Amino acid sequence: MKAWIPHEAGLDRLGPVPDGVVVEVYDGSDFPSDPGGVEFLVPPAAPKATLPGMSYSTPPVLRDMPNLKVVQLLSAGVENWVPHVPEGVLLCNNRGAHTEVTAEWVMAAALASVRRLDVFARNQSEGRWEVSWGTTLSGKTAVILGAGSIGAAVARRFEASGMEVSMVARSARPGVGTLADLPGLLPDADVVVVMVPLTPETEGLVDAAFLARMRDGALLVNAARGRIVDTAALTAEVASGRLRCALDVTEPEPLPADHELWGLEGAIVTPHVGGAVHGFIERVYPRVGDQIRRFAAGEPLLNVVADGY
Repeated sequence: MKAWIPHEAGLDRLGPVPDGVVVEVYDGSDFPSDPGGVEFLVPPAAPKATLPGMSYSTPPVLRDMPNLKVVQLLSAGVENWVPHVPEGVLLCNNRGAHTEVTAEWVMAAALASVRRLDVFARNQSEGRWEVSWGTTLSGKTAVILGAGSIGAAVARRFEASGMEVSMVARSARPGVGTLADLPGLLPDADVVVVMVPLTPETEGLVDAAFLARMRDGALLVNAARGRIVDTAALTAEVASGRLRCALDVTEPEPLPADHELWGLEGAIVTPHVGGAVHGFIERVYPRVGDQIRRFAAGEPLLNVVADGY
């Protein structure tokens, strides 16, 4: 069985490789060997997102792999791959590898916003000493859209800060409501965190009507995908001073240099760096190694994508 991974450094982090398994490095440039023999692929990059109305095409590397059985991603997000993976090929994500670092970004962004650190950073660039009163997370209410591993990790951090947390997801379960509960939750939420995957159901979920239900002065934090939020509607709310936002993802992405959001007081924007901390190789490749061993042994794989996530 032949597997390709995109990072040379990942070879040392896979753990024991079973007998009969060959692991080669394919970084997106030259093929290290005949791709026709590859059964397990860890792709070097996701295909570019397709705009609405455009058709999807299979990335060339997949067309050259008639024996491919598994596409194992290094990311948690899968939306760019779902339309491309051929029928009969399993698509798996790296759920869990980025949980703590992404939840840490959410916590940092929320604290920075409510304590107005963005305002002080702008003042610092101008050498201006100006006192501005903020607020606190303690005693406040949060709604987290998405009850997966990252949403749960955010909830733990918020609760440790003295916040009251409600979580919603596609399916109800103990302690977790559904999207149908949002109209009753949003008016009382001081912080709303978007952590749902991008699917046809969630695209555009945070629209003008959603934002209008949020209470005055509330904070929207998006660490999921930009297309879940209506950028124009959010920009209008922040520009009016009614809402604040902290965004690690935007639509479009990258956010154009002349976009109004960059200059708005009340907006914090980072360039999709929620998981961009040192230790990436160490986080993702042990899970890849486990999947390779499972596949070689004929055991069920973990984190298999179904219904788009």
